[in-house]
Amino acid sequence: MRRPFTPRIVTANALVEGDVVYLTADDRWSRDHRDAELIEDEAHAQLRLLEAQASPGVVGAVLAEARAGANGPEPVHFRDAFRAAGPSNYPHGKQESRSDA
Repeated sequence: MRRPFTPRIVTANALVEGDVVYLTADDRWSRDHRDAELIEDEAHAQLRLLEAQASPGVVGAVLAEARAGANGPEPVHFRDAFRAAGPSNYPHGKQESRSDA
């Protein structure tokens, strides 16, 4: 039996900078996962993935499991949470403003 579809977001890497980016409902690429479009329909998710894969300026577009959060979509898996946090070498990218760096 096929597993039921779970909500997804479209994520990729910006071609020039390499940053993780997320597709928004208004067809922009955002570096903040909370801006991503949370897709709850499997057919719509596949369509958005195809659009993302044809989008200039990004590479490696995939669907990532997510759940609704208070401030927007939240990653479900560790890998996606790690990607959302940004580079792991301080003080670069999204982690630059962290006070514990």
